[in-house]
Amino acid sequence: MKPLRDAFDSVHPYFAKGGILEKAYPVYESIDTFLFTPGETTTGRTHVRDGIDLKRMMIMVVVALIPVTLFGMWNTGYQANYAIQEMTAAGMDVDFDWHHTIHNAIGFGHDPGNFVDNFVYGAIFFIPIYIVCMFVGGHIEMVFSVLRGHEINEGFLVTGLLFPLTLPASIPLWQVALGIAFGVIVAKEVFGGTGRNFLNVALTSRAFLYFAYAGQISGDKVWTAVDGFSGATALGQLANAPENAIGSLNSIQYGWGGEGAITWMSAFIGTIQGCVGETSALLCLVGAALLVATGIGSWRIMTAVIVGVAGTSLFLNFVGSETNAMFAVPFYWHLVIGGLAFGLVFMATDPVSASMTNKGKWFYGILIGFMTVLIRVINPAFPEGIMLAILFGNVFAPLIDYFVVQANIRRRVARYAV
Repeated sequence: MKPLRDAFDSVHPYFAKGGILEKAYPVYESIDTFLFTPGETTTGRTHVRDGIDLKRMMIMVVVALIPVTLFGMWNTGYQANYAIQEMTAAGMDVDFDWHHTIHNAIGFGHDPGNFVDNFVYGAIFFIPIYIVCMFVGGHIEMVFSVLRGHEINEGFLVTGLLFPLTLPASIPLWQVALGIAFGVIVAKEVFGGTGRNFLNVALTSRAFLYFAYAGQISGDKVWTAVDGFSGATALGQLANAPENAIGSLNSIQYGWGGEGAITWMSAFIGTIQGCVGETSALLCLVGAALLVATGIGSWRIMTAVIVGVAGTSLFLNFVGSETNAMFAVPFYWHLVIGGLAFGLVFMATDPVSASMTNKGKWFYGILIGFMTVLIRVINPAFPEGIMLAILFGNVFAPLIDYFVVQANIRRRVARYAV
């Protein structure tokens, strides 16, 4: 690594103040600090420094996302290969695109029982989405950093991975570029960049696509990476189910022609249709354990969301409905279907857009859980509710913290008043 270090040191004067490339210093600094630990040390009076900085925090979140990312690629390939196998067996024509051409050129078929086959096929769908997201979003952040003379922060490392994981594998790449551009500019850079956004950037990007191009991010034809294949997610099937279908949730079918019932365990593990990274509640728990253990993710928010979901769903179970099957869905099913587990672990706990006070985190999390179930159950147009619920919570987070702080001030004044 010493030759590389020497190379960076040799060009440093060109980017330093007064150099001919001074304007591009944020680009140089971002690459340098990504590869090497900064060599500067703080001098002067005694100071306190946290053991983890922004770069290490963001990298740790990325590490926590690795399990759901790898599983998401495998499940994308598995769902697609299974659909292709069933359609071929039924004598139906399958419309293949460039993903299949690459997959076939590598030498794979479409065997849902082959782990490597599934993983490679899923990766061929996911990796281009990820590359487009990082390229477009990263360059937008770089441009804003250069114009402002600020360093390029590592916050986009997380956003650039979260956003692709919230999308269906069949999403057009140009929409990925448009969505991340909207999120980075409108939800982040116009407010000053990393640490100043009051909305979660990845969810803002997804919300833009959801309302601008609903046909490519909702419905029953986008969740399996096979052109023209129709297969609704578990939430989509429940939203359209008759009341008596909820007597046994195991009657919900998944896969082309119904490979089998969606059991609670299959939903918990994640072998169901959905966005790339949202299906496995089990691996979301693994990520949650890592984030809580390192002090990055708030266990209060995660717990509060679960409390909000459980309380609201139990109340709606009690109220019941003769026309809406979603009223009968137990809370433990809400936790494993849709993107609730993914959202509460990786997005509701966003340290920038979430509540900052300990007591506020409880109110914030319960509000998100309440809104998630309310949107899922009451509004048939939105079978998934965690995206809108978290954005709703983001908007109210500053107000929640304000009232918590004011309550503490009044309590202290009353306690120490003479």
